[in-house]
Amino acid sequence: MKLKQIVFFLLIATLLGSLPACKSGRSLIKAPIKEEGPDYLFAKMKEKEFMFHTFEAKFNVEYNQGRKYFDFKGQIRMVKDSLIWINFNQDLGIEIARIMITQDSVKFLDRLKKQYLITDYNYINKFLNSNIDFGILQSIILGNDFEYYENAQFKASIDGGQYKLSTSERRKLRKYVMNSDDETRILLQQIWLNPENFKIEQVKLKELTNDSKKLTAEYADFELIGKYLFPYSVDYIIEADDAINVKVKYNRININEKQSFPFKIPSKYTSAK
Repeated sequence: MKLKQIVFFLLIATLLGSLPACKSGRSLIKAPIKEEGPDYLFAKMKEKEFMFHTFEAKFNVEYNQGRKYFDFKGQIRMVKDSLIWINFNQDLGIEIARIMITQDSVKFLDRLKKQYLITDYNYINKFLNSNIDFGILQSIILGNDFEYYENAQFKASIDGGQYKLSTSERRKLRKYVMNSDDETRILLQQIWLNPENFKIEQVKLKELTNDSKKLTAEYADFELIGKYLFPYSVDYIIEADDAINVKVKYNRININEKQSFPFKIPSKYTSAK
């Protein structure tokens, strides 16, 4: 597998899901939880979302696909709703790849092959046979709900000691639609909420037009960053022809500090195909 393919899967362990519900934190629940309606649960979920202007963290990643196994270290920096910058390192801190994502572009440096790629989401979506955007990627990384999507008709239930919100049809708000593909996207979505803090502990996603890929994202090890809880451990499971499991563990998280996003293409690098 090419390095840029590995990095894209690590980055965009996104879209679409179906695994047993996450057990994180359930042993702490000592009393039966009350029945609540979808409007109340949705509002509480939004109220408890992780908020920031800038975000920085170190991370470790384990990637499994069949017999393939890779592990990386790296750093992620973000500006909310604007920019995601990530580098990947091997042992001894040697950088092997760097990627910068904005609302409409994807830039990639392959340090091993001395290549670069400047493209847009069409490249990623064609590669993944999916249809993602910046907002979905940002939400999946942070463990927040999608922004700029209609609230849809969620149904509420209790499942395995957690609140569950589910909907079979969720579209992007028309004023944020940038192309015809966005306009036709319909997401099937299930969300499991911790009944004590209303944080998302698991989300399952699938596109109505794509039965071949599903995503489960499981969030655990929540700690306070400022006044918001953030998951220090995330598992992404992509169900496709070959199941992919990506485990991410964060450390040294900082928010709302001045950040830099260096991305310079060396003159000797060639364009990747």
